[in-house]
Amino acid sequence: MTKLIHSLMDVESCNSYVDNLYDVDSAKCLDAVIYIKNMIIGSNKAKNMIIQQGITPRLIQLLDDPIGGDDLKLEVIAVIGSLARGDENHIKSLTAAGVIPFLLNNVCASTNPQVIEFALRALQQLFQNEATKTDLLFADPRLVPQLLKLMPLSVCNQISVTSIFTNACKTAEHQAILCANGAVPALAALLNSPVGDVQLAALDAIASLCYQNQRVSALLTVSSFGGKSVTDHLVTLMARDRPVAMQLVAARCLTYLHRAGAISADDGKILYKTLPCLVRMCRKENRRTEKALGAETLAYLIEVDTELQRVASISDHLIQNLSLFLTKSREIPAVQLRGVESFDIEAPSAKEVQNLKQAALRAFASLGANDEDIRKRIIETDQLMDHVVTGLAECDDHRVQLAAVRCLHSLSRSVQQLRTTFQDHSVWKPLMKLLQNADEDILAVASSTLCNLLLEFSPSKEPILESGAVELLCNLTRREDSALRLNGIWALMNMAFQAEQKIKIQILSSLGTDQVFRLLSDHEVGVVMKTLGLLRNLLSTKPHIDLIMAQHGRQIMQAVILILEGEHSPDVKEQALCILANIADGETAKEFIMSNEDVLRKLTNYMSHSNVKLQTAATFCIGNLAWNEDSGCLERQARLRELGVYRILQQLLCTNDATLFEKYYNTRLTLTFSFDFDFDFDCHFTTRVKAALQQFS
Repeated sequence: MTKLIHSLMDVESCNSYVDNLYDVDSAKCLDAVIYIKNMIIGSNKAKNMIIQQGITPRLIQLLDDPIGGDDLKLEVIAVIGSLARGDENHIKSLTAAGVIPFLLNNVCASTNPQVIEFALRALQQLFQNEATKTDLLFADPRLVPQLLKLMPLSVCNQISVTSIFTNACKTAEHQAILCANGAVPALAALLNSPVGDVQLAALDAIASLCYQNQRVSALLTVSSFGGKSVTDHLVTLMARDRPVAMQLVAARCLTYLHRAGAISADDGKILYKTLPCLVRMCRKENRRTEKALGAETLAYLIEVDTELQRVASISDHLIQNLSLFLTKSREIPAVQLRGVESFDIEAPSAKEVQNLKQAALRAFASLGANDEDIRKRIIETDQLMDHVVTGLAECDDHRVQLAAVRCLHSLSRSVQQLRTTFQDHSVWKPLMKLLQNADEDILAVASSTLCNLLLEFSPSKEPILESGAVELLCNLTRREDSALRLNGIWALMNMAFQAEQKIKIQILSSLGTDQVFRLLSDHEVGVVMKTLGLLRNLLSTKPHIDLIMAQHGRQIMQAVILILEGEHSPDVKEQALCILANIADGETAKEFIMSNEDVLRKLTNYMSHSNVKLQTAATFCIGNLAWNEDSGCLERQARLRELGVYRILQQLLCTNDATLFEKYYNTRLTLTFSFDFDFDFDCHFTTRVKAALQQFS
């Protein structure tokens, strides 16, 4: 009862001061603002009450009122800053009311250093929220230069401005604007600050500035301050005598510079400084937040470099330390570990557990991306596959799902694991479920993983086929994202390899020849190549070739001609010629070639092509057409001789290309248009070709 009375009195008192907020008397208005400021400090409940009173527009009005004076502005900005320190709803309410432009205006127009400082701190709080629209900062070309001018005025300004830049810089365009206005030398100077918080804020800003930006990263690597390069400053700030948070951000900056191509993987700053620092962060005695961020950054650092993956895997028990991230049990008690007392003595929160799990899985994904021995060591981690499978089902945590599927993707590159561990844990089941309704970033990795699970030697291939994968993959080929189209057609290509006839027919029926034409006209070369690969796999073994060509022969021939007559690379055209070679291997299907004068002329032309791959593929097709065990071979051989094949074969005898010779020797090209002349299959290539040529005389 007493609490209720006090609450009602507070509301009544608050309402009284809110009324004074609208008074024309500036003194009453100032008192009201001060009262509100004191009331809401540290109380989200009070902030809710003030927001619900709808006073935000009045606060903005007072910011823009020249009569009120700087004292009133300071208190108003303090109230706005306090509200910005509340929850996400408070920040959304402030930004929706349009408070940011008015704060930026005060930063640019005010001559009072304290007003500027207060406004910058309020903006810092607002920009830390992901929901805040940051384009406002870059829309006015005066703002970024003005903020950079304000940085040297005080330590508080330096921290606030760099923090604003860190959180506002979200696109390459933002990075370019900051860079063009001199942010790089300004931030380089702050790395030499005697104040640790300033250095830390500058490091965060540098990380945002150079992330995935080759031009800015290149500029940073050649920039210096006080005779010391930025990269040398970063190495210094990564030293063990620095705070762990500073070491982490400095390592993150160097990681981004490396991934942007500004520093090579074998540079000592990466191999001997950044990598060991991040591995060290994964030790069990570090704070959970430090471990999670260290493992995430390490995963990004080594993601594409085999040597960095190898070195990391044998450094400081990394795999063992990462495996501890996955345990939900209470972490290390407050005891001395290697001379350092553990900071985390309480049981981890649910969020901390998820952060550690996704960091570990992502690090495992990067470690196992290329090396089979590393994959084996990872897979031997206690209950790892159980954590991966449960991670795939983490519907409430997108980051854990993505990390889990990335880890699965890396491990799926192992033939041994596909045949054993993946089958034991039936990983295809949660993967297929995930593919039914996943975001595009997860879908891209999950579909790429499915490509590996559909390889011919994978035991998962059969149950995946039975679970409706064909339709799912055909739908992927129709997506706007080229990566999804590529994965869809790639998986279908793997699925069709040595598949039963019914599977091949199902693929063609679900995909449709119209979609095949669209994929062959795709602007992504990879999609075109895999579509041609799918056709090659569909057209294998004589009965399958003849049946498919009987049903779709006209369209398939049109597709091949489309490629051969298009502006494509030799590698693409080679695949089209190989499809013709497969068609020529059929019993009845080869008539689609023999009855097409244009295609026959193209084949003879490619036999004389300057590109050896095209020459070899065309000759392989000719050999299949002339194969003398098939009915009608004599008529086909006579027609080929009319086209000048004899003359071209004589010219091929003179070739000095070892690859072409090897191809002839190892394929079933006899080039003999009759078996009247008997010869030894082990004879020299030249003898074999001469024997073939004798059939024309």
